[in-house]
Amino acid sequence: MKVLQTIVVKQVLTDFSKQKLLDQYQERKLQLQKECDQLKFEMKRLEKSKKFPPESLKRHFDNEIRIHMEKIKLLDFQIEQLHILPLGSELRETELQAVVEVSEGDDWEEFLTGKTIVVKDGVVAEIRVR
Repeated sequence: MKVLQTIVVKQVLTDFSKQKLLDQYQERKLQLQKECDQLKFEMKRLEKSKKFPPESLKRHFDNEIRIHMEKIKLLDFQIEQLHILPLGSELRETELQAVVEVSEGDDWEEFLTGKTIVVKDGVVAEIRVR
């Protein structure tokens, strides 16, 4: 019988993967900052049009800008933590669903234990069955 099982994918932190993650975080941070600037611009444009009540307009845009700023703060924290982590650390990257074969006589406890795929610089380095 075939069943679905969750498999954890971890990434080994190397110089290459660390730089790649930093680049991704910086790119996302820059994108969020651009979106904040765009929101501020849109708010001013709509304020001048006088089509919407200024209080609700300001409240709406301030809320959106606040959400973006919180995401930027989170990215700053992740960047800070990435600098602290030593090379060789394993970072949980994602979870996948895999189809696994279960047969009569298989060890059920072994089947239930988690499986992990360890990736190093884009290459599967290890497959762990706990």
